[in-house]
Amino acid sequence: MTASRQIRLARRPNGMVRPDDFAVVPVDTPDAADGQVQLQALLVSVDPYMRPRLDAEQPLDAPMLGGGIARVVQSRNDGFKEGDLVRHFNGMQELFVSDGRGLQKLAPDPDLPLSVYMHALGGTGITAYGGLLETGALKDGEQVFVSTAAGAVGSVAAQIARIKGCWVAGSTGSDDKAAWLRDEAGLDAVINYRETPLAGALREAMPKGIDVYFENVGGETLDAVLPRMNVRGRIAVCGMISTYNGDRIGVKNLSSMIYSRVRMEGFVASDFPHLQAQFQSDMTGWLKSGKIKYQETIMDGFDRAPEALVGLFEGKNAGKMLVRAAA
Repeated sequence: MTASRQIRLARRPNGMVRPDDFAVVPVDTPDAADGQVQLQALLVSVDPYMRPRLDAEQPLDAPMLGGGIARVVQSRNDGFKEGDLVRHFNGMQELFVSDGRGLQKLAPDPDLPLSVYMHALGGTGITAYGGLLETGALKDGEQVFVSTAAGAVGSVAAQIARIKGCWVAGSTGSDDKAAWLRDEAGLDAVINYRETPLAGALREAMPKGIDVYFENVGGETLDAVLPRMNVRGRIAVCGMISTYNGDRIGVKNLSSMIYSRVRMEGFVASDFPHLQAQFQSDMTGWLKSGKIKYQETIMDGFDRAPEALVGLFEGKNAGKMLVRAAA
């Protein structure tokens, strides 16, 4: 047995998540038995999708669901050796034991930091890639709008659209994030929705309308976008973060989809296994060439995971939110 810790849901949140909705719980982790490996968490992923699960799907007093990167520290499984790096979905556990199922071995590129395999080269990256190119059916040179464009998924989607020769505008909630999107990510237009009414700003930023909307927000943002959609436009629905903490703002402009023949479709990262090989090749090249820029917010210390989750919904992150559990 080895002393370890887990992040658990202590109570169901009421609206916005709070640090005391969670608990850092000491546990004893068993050694690896025959056919098993023991793993040490290195990076813990913190993502918007976690919030809706807290209302029912996430069990109380059990490790928070989620993914990360871990290192094999004990192995009695022929498929793994000590020191192997893996991606996993075993939740927020400092140490844990696995029979190997669901573990994905990593062979990270030595010219890239390990953390990119948790965003641009991980789940958020394939979400942006598949959501934009397949669900959104992007064509070169189209007019593209991305909400939460400075987020881990939105920033990658926006930059892929730029690589494809599109006119790209995005929205974000701070001047610092807006400046990064303009100056580093290279967007054609950026809207700070906290300072500028979105409907009017969209008319100015997207004078030719919108062919593809990469949707991360819902609510008032979706309502402002719908009248700007071009005929046969596509809305790829990645998330609706404005509703995750209990807010329910009605969308009034759905009828505009009828005569514009707009298609709106939701998707998740696991929809795109057939794209993985091309995605890994494209994204590795784009990162190494500097065509894709990224931001990441990494909090040091496993016990800071609740703080990171709260900070994500308060907009305190720049790009991907991660917790570094160990070096």
